[in-house]
Amino acid sequence: MSSIFSKIVSGEIPSYKVAEDQHHLAFLDVFPLKRGHTLVIPKTETDYLFDITSKDYLDLMAFTHRVAIAVKAAIPCKRLSMQVIGLEVPHAHIHLIPINTMSDCDFKKEKLKFSKEEFENTAREIAAYFK
Repeated sequence: MSSIFSKIVSGEIPSYKVAEDQHHLAFLDVFPLKRGHTLVIPKTETDYLFDITSKDYLDLMAFTHRVAIAVKAAIPCKRLSMQVIGLEVPHAHIHLIPINTMSDCDFKKEKLKFSKEEFENTAREIAAYFK
């Protein structure tokens, strides 16, 4: 069965894309902890991040680095938190979360709600910095 992320990759489910290449996709988390909370995934569905090949892992990290630079440029914050939790969706993924305090990346906190227009604007702002 395809994960929700595989359905996003195939276009079955819409997303707020911020960056994409042949093998990777970055899009806004629709249940964000902070504005600009971005998910980075390999397009090939693999349940566990550390089950992908070393080459694919390094390529994903290089893509994630480029996305992180774009998020940091677009969203005012002190740092960017990078987290791999991987229990909520059976598809390897990395959370990039703009933070100003440690509590900004606490997954126990209530998730923020944004309008479609706010998500679209945030995605455009980040995408403008992606190189």
